[in-house]
Amino acid sequence: MNGPALFRFASEEYHDYKINRPEYKADNGHWDVLEFSEKDRLNTIHAALLRTGKVLLVAGSGNNQKNFDAKKFDTRLWDPATNTVKNIPTPTDLFCTGHTQLGNGNLLIAGGTKRYEKLQGDVTKAGGLMIVHNEDPDKPITLPAGTRFSGRKNGKTFVSKDPVVVERAKKVFDPVTGAFERTEPGLGRIYVEAQRSGTQYETGTQDNYRVQGLTGSDARNVYGIAQKLALDKKDFQGIRDAYEFDPVAEKYIKVDPMKEARWYPTLTTLSDGKVLSMSGLDEIGQLVPGKNEVYDPKTKKWTYTEGIRQFPTYPAVFLMQNGKLFYSGSNAGYGPDDVGRDPGVWDLDTNKFDKLPGLSDADLMETSGTVLLPPAQDEKYMVVGGGGVGESKESSAKTRLIDLKDDAPRFTDGPELDKGTRYPQASVLPDDTVLLSGGSEDYRGRGGSDILQAHLYDPKSNSLDRVADPAIGRNYHSGSLLLPDGRVMFFGSDSLYGDSANTKPGTFEQRIEIYTPPYLYRDSRPTLSGGPKTVARGASATFTSPTASELKNARLIRPSASTHVTDVDQRSIALDMKASGDDVTVTIPKNRNLVQSGWYMLFVTDEKGTPSKAQWVKVP
Repeated sequence: MNGPALFRFASEEYHDYKINRPEYKADNGHWDVLEFSEKDRLNTIHAALLRTGKVLLVAGSGNNQKNFDAKKFDTRLWDPATNTVKNIPTPTDLFCTGHTQLGNGNLLIAGGTKRYEKLQGDVTKAGGLMIVHNEDPDKPITLPAGTRFSGRKNGKTFVSKDPVVVERAKKVFDPVTGAFERTEPGLGRIYVEAQRSGTQYETGTQDNYRVQGLTGSDARNVYGIAQKLALDKKDFQGIRDAYEFDPVAEKYIKVDPMKEARWYPTLTTLSDGKVLSMSGLDEIGQLVPGKNEVYDPKTKKWTYTEGIRQFPTYPAVFLMQNGKLFYSGSNAGYGPDDVGRDPGVWDLDTNKFDKLPGLSDADLMETSGTVLLPPAQDEKYMVVGGGGVGESKESSAKTRLIDLKDDAPRFTDGPELDKGTRYPQASVLPDDTVLLSGGSEDYRGRGGSDILQAHLYDPKSNSLDRVADPAIGRNYHSGSLLLPDGRVMFFGSDSLYGDSANTKPGTFEQRIEIYTPPYLYRDSRPTLSGGPKTVARGASATFTSPTASELKNARLIRPSASTHVTDVDQRSIALDMKASGDDVTVTIPKNRNLVQSGWYMLFVTDEKGTPSKAQWVKVP
């Protein structure tokens, strides 16, 4: 063995010795890598903790065109308690879907992939968006897939790829006199492409298109308008499909589809238990034009919200304690760089949006992460890292803090990270700290820029402390979530390249890594048992703990549903707690905007911050 190799061997041996010493673990925690058997591995894009304690791992096609073409769509159910994996039949391509926990304990999943992107150079047929107009105020019209549109000026013909329903025209009347003023045509959006390959079928300017096959009044009232139809890049296209995943039956249950197709949407639970679906790329591959919609778990149906509000894809939108919505500015990209990028408070009822000042590195918010700091009652948020628009090399080392209970909320800078960080993961822990880990300096880990670091943030002291380093880098398509035993799992990573020189294609990281925080390396931990499974808001419940007198805090933590640096579900709620003998009595806050209906993990911690294992509790 030559000198450098011997030195590396000795260094690795010492490193292994150091990180496995009990004193080191007690101060810094420890990481363990899990490798599933080959048949159980998948490209985990989404992960959600279910009320059974199992974790739903969703790949869909897993960012793999071959899987998509073969209709090979994957979901696995992982049980952390037994480290076993179950294959779940997956009904459609849920790659880049949206998800949130429902009040009944199911997971709502909506959107996904209709078509993969095609880069410029790979597109052989000119195509793009056709807006179909219907000027008939008496009836809508449905055009089937394969409908031909012929340009009145350019003479070129394009064919629709899917059916489209075009609503009837709307009559507009003068609000004062009631007199008829005009007719606004109904609109439908559809992707069209040339019948043959070649640059000669591209168009350079807008044209009006006749719809072939229509006769009579339909031929007069229905027409298409398209801008340039070309061979440029075609983005991913979304789907309308929606499902509830039942954690007891362990299967997907189809519900009514969304009004809009969405790829990269955010789903945010509202105070009444309904779910707001926002943003995403539509069935044409364009950003949904500000049409947001709400899912009612009782009727299983979707309705549009009033007004238009557009965001980039996967916007970080959280329910506030006053019922309004906080948008931090964090997003996953896609969409104009000057639309919907400003953070603010959104009143969904009036569609009023009040911008919030003070955000540093405001042009580096793509792939940043946002977390509601514990306890949730304080309504303080942290925005972590981020990068420039698209494939920019720029990244931010900033953390930004905002207290929404201030009379005039504004962002201020928190402690800086060691490096500019895209795709940072943030998981709230039962001891009121936040684990920050993962990410890369450059887009999708380009240039070997994965950051093998982890920190614990303490909101009380506003301090960021380095802890044990992970073994696996995590960038694009990665995430983290808190487990019921107090550990944190990390999944995914989709590097663009496999080497620092950017010469080899990257491979998807299929291994899971588990972080065990320092609090689990102490001599003992509290226990919690008994008690009811359902506790109403404002009500109290009594549990049993042999060390009840030593307990300091109780926390109700909503389980995570994580993807693309977006997890708007997780929140840690402080509970009033009283101890008497071996009894521990906790009280749930009354505010339904703070405590949304659903299942939660109930943790208690002792004076050192050591948590119990969680008890699952339902808040109806």
